[in-house]
Amino acid sequence: MENPRELFQIMTRRFGLLNKYCCSVGGCDISLAQSHLLYEIDRRHKPSMQEVAEALGTEVTTFSRQVQSLIQMNLVKKTPDPNDRRVYTLSLTAEGNMIAGMIDQQMNDYLDEVFSYMTEFEKETVLRSVKLFNEAMGKSSRCCAPVTG
Repeated sequence: MENPRELFQIMTRRFGLLNKYCCSVGGCDISLAQSHLLYEIDRRHKPSMQEVAEALGTEVTTFSRQVQSLIQMNLVKKTPDPNDRRVYTLSLTAEGNMIAGMIDQQMNDYLDEVFSYMTEFEKETVLRSVKLFNEAMGKSSRCCAPVTG
């Protein structure tokens, strides 16, 4: 029987190294946390800071610093909500959109390559299994706040 923890450690490490080293795009070094932030802002329509922080399961002060760094890099724009001035919405700048698109392309190219070593059935099995595992993790009382997908 395979050791489940070891399998997940190896996969997480490989995926983490990919994220750590592949995200230097357009002359910007993007950290893993910043990459996740760009992804979440990109996939939502002008989310509030609170929405993105909750989706990432990040503590608000840490999250604020990460957002600030992306604002300084001119990748993210923070705008007061016209309906509630206490709330700020986040959106990607033109450069932020370009960087997010490049990171997305790199990740998809990598996944396409990995899946190219599998049959279509194996690929579908992996994706179904990962989806099932993510859903089960979301139900766990030991896991972080549920991350919606």
